[in-house]
Amino acid sequence: MKQNLIDDIKAQTISPQFHLIDGKAAPASDGGEIDVISPIDGKKITTMAAGTREDANSAVSAARRAFNSGVWSDMAPKDRKKIMLKWAELVEAEALKLAVLGVRDNGTEIGMALKAEPGSSAGTIRYYAESLDKLYGEIAPTAPNRLGLIHKEPVGVVGVIVPWNFPMMIGAWKLAPALAAGNTVVLKPAEVASLSLLRLSALALEAGMPPGVLNVVTGAGSVVGEAIALSMDVDVLVFTGSGGVGRRLLEYSARSNLKRVYLELGGKSPQVVFADTENLALAAKTAASAIFRNSGQVCIAASRLLVEASIHDDFISEVAKHAEALKVGDPLDLNNDIGAVTSAVQLKQNLEFVDGAKTQGCELVTGGHQLHKDTGGFYMEPTIFTHVSQTSDLCQKEVFGPVLAVSTFTSEDEAIHKANDTDFGLSSALWTSNLSRAHRVTRRLKAGVVHVNTYGGAEVSMPLGGVKQSGNGHDKSLHAFDKYLNLKSAWIAL
Repeated sequence: MKQNLIDDIKAQTISPQFHLIDGKAAPASDGGEIDVISPIDGKKITTMAAGTREDANSAVSAARRAFNSGVWSDMAPKDRKKIMLKWAELVEAEALKLAVLGVRDNGTEIGMALKAEPGSSAGTIRYYAESLDKLYGEIAPTAPNRLGLIHKEPVGVVGVIVPWNFPMMIGAWKLAPALAAGNTVVLKPAEVASLSLLRLSALALEAGMPPGVLNVVTGAGSVVGEAIALSMDVDVLVFTGSGGVGRRLLEYSARSNLKRVYLELGGKSPQVVFADTENLALAAKTAASAIFRNSGQVCIAASRLLVEASIHDDFISEVAKHAEALKVGDPLDLNNDIGAVTSAVQLKQNLEFVDGAKTQGCELVTGGHQLHKDTGGFYMEPTIFTHVSQTSDLCQKEVFGPVLAVSTFTSEDEAIHKANDTDFGLSSALWTSNLSRAHRVTRRLKAGVVHVNTYGGAEVSMPLGGVKQSGNGHDKSLHAFDKYLNLKSAWIAL
């Protein structure tokens, strides 16, 4: 029955999409459009507005007017909470439609999309809605003739730039706490995955969010994203994406109003498997899932696997069996395990990494090829390389595709050295039955997240953020509010 519903939704025509500015749908100021190409079959499914700098500036102006008016920032917390809870309800009521819309846009397998996109988004919105009326200020310890008050206030206008792999989930991680804290927002979705975020934002209006509080401008990052980042009227900018873009955003902050910039820049996350692991079969299955789900297009994807040398051959054989058993195909077919690569550009980049790994001496175990080329869609085999040196591109650079780099170690110190020996530090994992080792290695791994005998699945109550060149600041948990609140000290003579 669910497959029939999915097929019915898939068959529906998608109308041309426009910006959302000051509560109204708006075409690009110059009438420009972008064709939306589905990675399922390479066909055009609709168009969306190709945003201009003028569009971005209009959205920022709308957000500033809404903030300064106090229509949202001065609204009683219980009333903001009511609107956000209603927003979460509307997302849940439309979950399957939202999931299918997103899959048609970015190719994530529907089983994962339904849970990770509308399911996760609704939960995140509800979490911050329930939290917003519990953000207390403080009274500082002072002399009896002085009163020190510490107020927490919304920062103002927040610029949000999100990627294409999980647009609703990552979008909600940023939108929900920013809005819950009383800010207004200008959102720039990825060019190749804007549809679900446009609908998510429209549902916020339906829930009662005032016009101008949440604005969305679609289009090229080099135009719309740059305009938002250079705006003198954006107070905070949050971004998930590549390191190259993140560096430019920091430059734009310096060239404009020194807005605070918080970046999540991906990673090259390692899983370290020790020979004393109690359940090696589970570790092998998890290792495959941690890199191949969503065709490897996951920020925390465990794209490096470090295996103790004494178990390497048997363990990698087991991982390869799981990889080869995964069915890759139409992401809206419930019989498939893995969907499409999001774009032709990303698929080409993935295959170039495969060719480069071969020339650098890495040994191909399985995969490495494009699949279903005849469909017009963008599909790739789960791919595993062994004998990956620490200096190879496959070890040091983020592929963002279904490619696993495997190497070995013979001691705990060597494992930690190799795990930490990249510019990134977003996520990591270790597998062991030794409790002392688990605590030792957790402390020594240079990563914002460490998984022990598992991978992924952390709840919204746990912070997600990286170290080194994986970025700064945290999404998720109550710590996310720190990015969207100013502290004001009031020093009062009694």
